[in-house]
Amino acid sequence: MSLLTERQKEELHLSLLDYLHAAGLHGAYDALRQELGMETYVPDPKARTAGLLEKKWGSVIRLQKKIMDLESKNATLTEELAAAPSARRSASQADWIPRAPARHMLTGHRGPINRVAFHPVHSVVATASEDATVKLWDWETGEFERTLKGHTKAVQDADFDSKGSKLVTCSSDLSIKIWDCENDYKNIKNLVDHDHAVSSARFMPGDDFIVSASRDRSIKMWDVARGFCVRTFHGHAEWVRLVVPSEDGRLLASCSNDQTARIWDPTSGEVKAELRGHEHVLESLTFAPAASYAAIRELCSLTGPAPKGPGAFLATASRDKSIKLWEVSSGQLLRTLVGHDNWVRALVFHPNGKYLLSASDDKTLRVWELKTGRCVRTVEAHTHFVQCLAWGRAKVGGGEGEEKQVNVVATGSVDQSAKIWTP
Repeated sequence: MSLLTERQKEELHLSLLDYLHAAGLHGAYDALRQELGMETYVPDPKARTAGLLEKKWGSVIRLQKKIMDLESKNATLTEELAAAPSARRSASQADWIPRAPARHMLTGHRGPINRVAFHPVHSVVATASEDATVKLWDWETGEFERTLKGHTKAVQDADFDSKGSKLVTCSSDLSIKIWDCENDYKNIKNLVDHDHAVSSARFMPGDDFIVSASRDRSIKMWDVARGFCVRTFHGHAEWVRLVVPSEDGRLLASCSNDQTARIWDPTSGEVKAELRGHEHVLESLTFAPAASYAAIRELCSLTGPAPKGPGAFLATASRDKSIKLWEVSSGQLLRTLVGHDNWVRALVFHPNGKYLLSASDDKTLRVWELKTGRCVRTVEAHTHFVQCLAWGRAKVGGGEGEEKQVNVVATGSVDQSAKIWTP
């Protein structure tokens, strides 16, 4: 199966025809034109494809030289690494936390960036912006790939499904859109049932359903295949900022302008816990991964049997400048983390379970050690408010045909840029 889209194929064919004609290879030119069924094609020196093949070939030669230089550097670094203990190398990668400077700064949006989301398979990151667009980038190279247009107002959230075959976005235009990542990112469904701005949209585990939150104070669940709303949850008294599912999909957590977070049973719509303790709007929340349970229990001096399965603990972030850790089953507040100087906008747990990362309107990215509750690193991340944060893990080729996980973090800001942070 061809790796090129239909548009890319057409561009390649036109470039080949242009080159053969310009080079005076008229026999080959006529034969290719006939083979492609493009007998009526007439080269246009002002067309975008004019001279494109030579330019691309020149780029390939330059890239080959860069590859040779990088391979030489890589061989040298590999020899140096071979002298170091392998366990130390693995630990360094597993425990990596962001540090300045960022690897790439992604610029091109004309408004603040509200959300960043990593593709689960490829080195692609999506940025959702107030400019009503979503942009896709290659986070390894920092290169822009494409812009998704369709929303008419600010795009508030973006999320890939577990296979990376679909992307869901939501907007202040009251709509949720599903894009086919395997078919040139075509918009294949529009979900409309909310009565106000849609602030959050996430795939449920299994990818058969999407859960959304809105300024209309409701949470909705959607059947992806049919494009219908199958359930609506009511309970929050004000704007619902974000809703996220637990890893197994058995729980939902939401946060709101009403200064509470709520835990829901997605099958019944029942509120299982209402978390009160913040003194301002809640901006974000995230379930803790099982790898973090031991550190959280140590921090909070919890005794008794250790919890099993996803969804045992939750972290929330608020405009009251604090982060709070909660026990989900009891709704008990366990610990408050204080250090940011402005609204805390986004949270993500480190995959190794040792750290919690936070982003804030104080323009920083902070790293909190869970077992002590201390901020162990502050990164001056952007020149304006940091509104969003995401953690990605990509598989890359290791030695002897093996694969290893590479950690990557993205932040997005009111300064209209996103940044990529890697080891």
